[in-house]
Amino acid sequence: MSRVKAQPQVMTPGLTFLFAVAGGAAVGNLYWAQPLLDFIAADLGASTAGAGLLVTATQVGYAVGILLFVPLGDVLDRRKLIPVMLVVSAVMLVLCALAPTFGLLLGAITLMGITTVAGQLLTPLAGDLADPARRGHVVGAVTSGILTGILLSRTISGLVAEFAGWRTIFLAASVLALTLAVLLYRALPELEPKTRLPYHRLIASVFSTVRRERVVRWTLALSCTGFAIFTMFWTSLTFLLSSPPFGYPVSVIGLFGLAGLAGAVAAQRAGRLHDRGWSMPATGLGWVLVLLSFGLAGFAGRSVVLVLVVVVLIDAGMQGLNILNQTRVFAVSHEARSRLNTAFVTGNFVGGAIGSAAASVLWSVGQWRAVCLAGMVASVFALTIWAFGRRSALVVTPA
Repeated sequence: MSRVKAQPQVMTPGLTFLFAVAGGAAVGNLYWAQPLLDFIAADLGASTAGAGLLVTATQVGYAVGILLFVPLGDVLDRRKLIPVMLVVSAVMLVLCALAPTFGLLLGAITLMGITTVAGQLLTPLAGDLADPARRGHVVGAVTSGILTGILLSRTISGLVAEFAGWRTIFLAASVLALTLAVLLYRALPELEPKTRLPYHRLIASVFSTVRRERVVRWTLALSCTGFAIFTMFWTSLTFLLSSPPFGYPVSVIGLFGLAGLAGAVAAQRAGRLHDRGWSMPATGLGWVLVLLSFGLAGFAGRSVVLVLVVVVLIDAGMQGLNILNQTRVFAVSHEARSRLNTAFVTGNFVGGAIGSAAASVLWSVGQWRAVCLAGMVASVFALTIWAFGRRSALVVTPA
């Protein structure tokens, strides 16, 4: 792989904010439909169970898009690639809004999932453009924007659909994507490709890089476990809040995502800990926080106040860990940063799928207490990985 001269460090606070908003908007596209399944099913004559395929199709499409398009960030000019992906996703969002039948909506939303990968192109680019001494802080801010987009999208979608119909949210999202494409094209500098590889070798190198780098494998194991816990918690929380003694409607349950924003804000500090050389101890402390949070969650089955406290603590812990993990992976290689992000996000997707499936099983076996116990066991497992691997997982800073 050839090495090009370093790009000037241009990550101003304004550009960092633009990256965070664009990343959050792109990833938020995956979640617009989640609280709208009943609306969509009624409008298009589908069953509620059938409408659930929209969520699955979006997630599967996103995983495919990550593998197919994100590695291109290492071999193409991202000043052009990122706006193009935003424009294409905007077209797919319009198709979703105009779909006259459920089958056409399913196809359009799958294509939207495949193309809405701009957020995962922006994160490694932020790492490239940031000053090395502030890379953790910048990546943390952009990642927090993405996670905030995930949390806000469900709430916004439900509120907009209630007053203007479910199609409106897709049209509004397409306008936002086009606006962000223009802003990013004007704000980004000219960016030379970091390496030159044919496409088949580029995709293959995603897997070879993971096999070669011990710190990447170690970090992916921690991150996959973390996303499994995160998804398990949020899926199970929906079951808890919709059941007695709470019995909240979907519109109220969506508002609990706003409590998670406090955790997202707190987690931004995690990137600065990496910059100061405290990534390893901070990772251990983050997992201790998650372990204690699940212990507290075991007592929250009848208290909405405790539920809110647990939401903030778990979100702060998990999002902080995510930022530490991603920044550590980015430090391994400048030339392969987009491919490393491909491996990182794919591993998280696998963990999220496992966590979602585990939530349903655990709820059927022992409801909320079973979920809390599983969260504690998984946290201890992650702490064990951290304790045995932290000394040999050397962080490499690229030249």
